[in-house]
Amino acid sequence: MSDLIPRLSLAQMPEKLAAMLAPRVQRLGYLGEFFQCAAHQPDALMCFQNFTEVLKQALPDRLTEVVALTSAQLMGNAYERVQHERLSLKLGLGQSWIAEVLSLGESGNGELLEPELAVQRLVAAVIQRRGHSTRAELERVIMLIGHQKAVAVLMLIGRYMTHAVIVNSLELEPPVPPSLRSTT
Repeated sequence: MSDLIPRLSLAQMPEKLAAMLAPRVQRLGYLGEFFQCAAHQPDALMCFQNFTEVLKQALPDRLTEVVALTSAQLMGNAYERVQHERLSLKLGLGQSWIAEVLSLGESGNGELLEPELAVQRLVAAVIQRRGHSTRAELERVIMLIGHQKAVAVLMLIGRYMTHAVIVNSLELEPPVPPSLRSTT
């Protein structure tokens, strides 16, 4: 992990960014290192957060978490995976549901609904093929959830890939311990 990027506290951030992040910090009880680093580009970070929130509102929680967990697993982003394991539990999705998502189709324990499986296949195809030759997976998602939500899924995949590239480049560790024993 590079120490050449100073970690900013909430008090060191521009007022508008600090105000945007304060509720999150209060809810979680900490300021994640991703935000401490990314705050050196406050306008971009605020846009990134707004982008995230708008897309989360465009999709049901279960689909958002499928995208987040699958992307994190495929991109090797433990920082985000742990955060979304915890959020999924808080949303009541359960450990077996999370484990099935993280198995990337290996467990097949029947927890995922057909739209969730289709979204997961799309996420995997987009990441593994860099967006090329994903028409079949995309069209299946469109058939199941509609074109507007399918576009939200594509944009959310890009959001989680961006996060993974930043976190992985900075070698950031998860700010909290994993919620599931199988993912440690």
